[in-house]
Amino acid sequence: MPASEPRPALEVLRAQISRLEGRVGRRRALLPFGLREIDSRLPGGGLALGALHEVAGGGRDALHAAAAAQFSAGIAARTRGKVLWIVTRQDLFAPGLMQAGLPGRRVIYVQARSDVDVLACFEEGLRHGGLGAVVAEVARLPMTASRRLQLAAEMSGTLGMAIRRWRRPAGASDFGQPTASVTRWRVSVLPSTALPVPGVGRARWRLELIRARAGEAAVFDVEACDGEGRLAQGRLVADRFAVPAVLADGPGQEAAWRARA
Repeated sequence: MPASEPRPALEVLRAQISRLEGRVGRRRALLPFGLREIDSRLPGGGLALGALHEVAGGGRDALHAAAAAQFSAGIAARTRGKVLWIVTRQDLFAPGLMQAGLPGRRVIYVQARSDVDVLACFEEGLRHGGLGAVVAEVARLPMTASRRLQLAAEMSGTLGMAIRRWRRPAGASDFGQPTASVTRWRVSVLPSTALPVPGVGRARWRLELIRARAGEAAVFDVEACDGEGRLAQGRLVADRFAVPAVLADGPGQEAAWRARA
């Protein structure tokens, strides 16, 4: 585009926001999901590295909490380097993380006594600069703390994932409070993929992109992370767009299923 031609209004607005935030001349690396329907809703076409992201389960039970953890593990699995995972409860199921592509040899586990300790470890991990990702399970995420985490992630280029978990149902209201996170996701469990033979199919999730800075909110139905941490597209709810899992997995997938059956 010639320099004399005006840029689209959205690009001009994003440039103004970047100047106000002091991010001119510094472009974040991106981690695409590899699904056009999701990546097109995220600024730049992927999940920003060197940034803070929030994830919560769609319900208050262990099933939805496990889905949120696996979604986060799948993202962390596609980064390079060790992953620091901070918890306050000893209920993290390591084989479940491995199923999402994050083997135990890549994870450094830390158990903290309180949310205050979690946030302190979270910030130190992000500032370290030698980790692929830092994942922390936390109930409350005040604005001041989230700004510190976002700044630490920007300075080091490390991906930060805050998994919101609450000990009491009343604490879930804190998830609606504003934070400095770049994206905010909610993961709900759906019935598993139907198989041509009796058995349990691949798990399915409803992903709600509740907030995306300079992006668009949307809802997606996807198949859960595979052994490499990747999702398979199901249905884009917001736009009523349907992509059968057969097409998402490749043209030979249906024949393979029938052959095994």
